[in-house]
Amino acid sequence: MAATKSIQTSSDKWVRRAGQSAQDYKQGVLNPRTSWQEATENAAEAQAAGVQEAIADGRFAKGVAAAGNAKWQAKAASKGADRFGPGVQAGKSDYERGFAPYQAVLASLTLPPRGAKGDPRNLERVRAVAEALREAKTSK
Repeated sequence: MAATKSIQTSSDKWVRRAGQSAQDYKQGVLNPRTSWQEATENAAEAQAAGVQEAIADGRFAKGVAAAGNAKWQAKAASKGADRFGPGVQAGKSDYERGFAPYQAVLASLTLPPRGAKGDPRNLERVRAVAEALREAKTSK
């Protein structure tokens, strides 16, 4: 049997080496050997097959069970909270671009009159909004 490093030694080395690679990562992103878009589009069939296989094997549920609530909460609270605000700021223009078509649909709607609280006719207002937004989403 071959001698192997301990998991602790391997993970320590990985953290040391990978932690110093931010600039290499950035350069790889900015200067890829192959276009990300082209490679991703070319992989669409393989991605669909892989997703179907994962569904058939129940991998999503298995992964959720393996991680559990404790891991999700710890990672979301320790990493996610610090990254949330800057991520929102960085995504402002993407939000505007992504929401603009739906905002235009909402602004152009003429809704039926509002009824009293609890009036079933108010559901027609909801229906009009839901149908218009669904049409905008699926007609792209």
